[in-house]
Amino acid sequence: MQQYEGGRNEAGERHGTGRAALPNGDIYEGQYENGQRHGQGTYSFKIGAKYVGNYYQNKKHGQGTFYYPDGSKYEGSWVDDVRQGHGVCTYPNGDTYDGEWLNGMRHGQGVYTYTETGVKYTGTWLKDNMESEGEYIFINCRYQGNFVNNCPVGPGKYVFDNGYEQHGAYIQSEQDAEVRWTVSASPGSQRGFLNVPPA
Repeated sequence: MQQYEGGRNEAGERHGTGRAALPNGDIYEGQYENGQRHGQGTYSFKIGAKYVGNYYQNKKHGQGTFYYPDGSKYEGSWVDDVRQGHGVCTYPNGDTYDGEWLNGMRHGQGVYTYTETGVKYTGTWLKDNMESEGEYIFINCRYQGNFVNNCPVGPGKYVFDNGYEQHGAYIQSEQDAEVRWTVSASPGSQRGFLNVPPA
C-alpha cells in the first residue's frame, strides 16, 4: 500500500512538499505539483539506486544526479527521463565521460578519460561511439585523426611533446582484419628527431 505524507491542493492531489513510500519499496521525497513529481526531489530505489534533481511532470528533467547500484554516477542534464545535453558520467571502473548526450547516449563533443592509464580521447561521438575527428592524448604525445566505431581509421599523425611529428595511417590488414599503424613514406611526413616504434 502506498503511503504519503505532505501537502495537497484543493482537489486532494499531492501538491507542495511531500514524502511517498511506494508499494514497490521505492521512496520519493520532494516537490509535487497537481499530483505529479515536479520540482526538486530525491527518488530512492529499493535496488539501491538514487536520483537527486529536478522533475517535470513526473519525469527527470533539468539538472540531476543519478547514482547507480554498481557505483557509477551520472551528473548533468535530463530531458523526459533520459540523459540529454551536457553531463558527466563516472563508470564503475573509474573512467569518466564529460560531454554532450542525446537520447541517453554519448553524442556530440566529449572527453573520455581512462583512469588506469590517464589516456584521454577528446572529439566527436555518434550514438555512444567515437566517430569522425578526434584526438587521443597520451602521457608524452597525442594522436590526431579520424575515428570510426571507437577505432582510429585512415590518415593521422602522432605529435610528441618535443615537437616531433610522425604522419601515417591506420590501415586494416587483409589477413586478420586488424587495424595497424603504417608510417607514411612521403617527404616531409616526419618532423624532428626521434626514433618512434609503430603504435
